[in-house]
Amino acid sequence: MTLILGIETSCDETAAAVVADGRDIRSSIVASQIDLHRKFGGVVPEIASRAHIQWLNDTIEQALDEAGVAGDQIDAVAVAHTPGLIGCLLIGVTAAKALSWAWDKPLIGVDHIQAHLAAVSMTLPQPPWPAIGLVVSGGHSSLYRADDFDRIELLGCTSDDAAGEAFDKVSSILALGYPGGPAIDRAAQSGNPKAVSFPRTMLAPGSLDFSFSGIKTAVLYHVHGPGKTSGGLERLGEQDIADIAASFQAAVVDVLVAKTMRAVEQTGVKTVTLGGGVAANGRLRRQMADTCAERGLTLHLPPMSLCTDNAAMVAGLGYHRLQRGYTSGLELEAIA
Repeated sequence: MTLILGIETSCDETAAAVVADGRDIRSSIVASQIDLHRKFGGVVPEIASRAHIQWLNDTIEQALDEAGVAGDQIDAVAVAHTPGLIGCLLIGVTAAKALSWAWDKPLIGVDHIQAHLAAVSMTLPQPPWPAIGLVVSGGHSSLYRADDFDRIELLGCTSDDAAGEAFDKVSSILALGYPGGPAIDRAAQSGNPKAVSFPRTMLAPGSLDFSFSGIKTAVLYHVHGPGKTSGGLERLGEQDIADIAASFQAAVVDVLVAKTMRAVEQTGVKTVTLGGGVAANGRLRRQMADTCAERGLTLHLPPMSLCTDNAAMVAGLGYHRLQRGYTSGLELEAIA
């Protein structure tokens, strides 16, 4: 049995986890910073970094206690070292280096987005590869072809804003609160997704890249008027806001699903996986499931606990990297 301690501080979640053999989650502790950032409507890097400093030691201790292991029983320390907010990443990487040195255990640098991509494998008896993986979060909207844990090809990514960032901004426009993803999802449940015809930006024919900046502007002008950024929300009733939320969500999901199917057609791969915080969105999960079923594709969805940022996915991927001989020295750098 191989026990990996995972550490995740790439953005606004202070997380630590202990995972055995890449899929047996012995503990997964996440200290959420949502309350610290809510009044700003988004993550403030300075505040996030300071919170990681304050909370990380206790989070690691809690993960070890819940797993019932001591530091000297850990076989390796895995840490998300890229991508993310540089100040936040530095906290986790520094802590991981210190523990690796103190315990004389291997250090494993893990790509945060690849950890999201691999998270679904922790719930399956066998890895799902080859697969087309859609990773959608507040900072990323990317399509990958994964043939193994260490054979991952980027097929397309956002050229401007990520889907999750668009959810946050539209939620702010509609005064629905932060974080925007769950707020939009809730409001959309009582809305008509066909009430407003928002654009579906597909870019060039065959493109697997995304663009969500235009739909944010479209929602802003629909609410306040062309060229205006305020003054229109007061005229909208509760049903109007629900309809806008549902129509916006439908437009984003349509693009995400269509691009994923385009990747399937271009590669011939018959398995699809989701990862990232937006993978918790109810409409995306339902529509992707329906579309894959219609096309005879296999779809693997991660549980909600593995969608948002967590350290279990970091430890899980860290195990597979260790098995393949990938380790990092104390010169490991945080890369934004």
